[in-house]
Amino acid sequence: MIERIYNTAYGDIHYWISKQIDNDKYTLVFLPGLTADHRLFDKQVEYFEDKVNVFVWDAPGHAASWPFQLTFSLMHKAKWLHDILKNEGVEEPVMVGQSMGGYVGQAFIEQFPGELKGFISIDSAPLQRKYVTAVEIWLLKRMEPVYRHYPWKSLLKSGCNGVATSEYGRKLMHDMMMSYDGDQERYAKLSGHGFAMLAEAMEADLPYKIDCPVMLICGEHDQAGSTKRYNKEWHKRSGIVINWIAGAGHNSNTDKPKAVNALIAEFIDNIG
Repeated sequence: MIERIYNTAYGDIHYWISKQIDNDKYTLVFLPGLTADHRLFDKQVEYFEDKVNVFVWDAPGHAASWPFQLTFSLMHKAKWLHDILKNEGVEEPVMVGQSMGGYVGQAFIEQFPGELKGFISIDSAPLQRKYVTAVEIWLLKRMEPVYRHYPWKSLLKSGCNGVATSEYGRKLMHDMMMSYDGDQERYAKLSGHGFAMLAEAMEADLPYKIDCPVMLICGEHDQAGSTKRYNKEWHKRSGIVINWIAGAGHNSNTDKPKAVNALIAEFIDNIG
């Protein structure tokens, strides 16, 4: 894979992609969650890079994609992703979004219907307004001060232990959070902006109809917010197949990479 840079008026986006795109093969587009970076999908890239085309990014404002003006919307983010994939000649990608990455995937589908070959949500949730309460949206808009005033060492500990159950998953999250060590203000702004951006997209009350094959993946021990409740309700209301990952937390692809990789492989085999 090679690293490339996409320029926007807000800042530069760094991403990694297969050296040569072969559209006779699937392209897996891995989208990390809020405050995580491309390393979140190391185990997936390692497994799939010799089998299919692979793409992963440091989302705007994250890790190498910094500095970045934090005034963009979720729709901006999805539009930039669309432009990058078009520039790279990617056709009918399969998006694999973890947490915030799953919301980006849904925003992408809303703006560019019919362009995805498939969508996999990992420990994410539906973007449709009907799934969230007014109180939850109110809280999403007010998270920045929480992260700004929370003691960094405690935030680091809870941030790692709260999203992963495995030693590998916790260490990886620790390493990614250390990208913001010494600049908690940046971490707070990034987190606060991300949650507020999400609330704005939910309040827009758009259809967010998924028009391609879709699969839900969620860790049985996911303790991040109401993710488990959202996924249960998503499955119940939509009938979308959900796969519960035993022993895994919010970052289930880092806790149980073999199980998640097997599900992704099965999914792309089945969509034909």
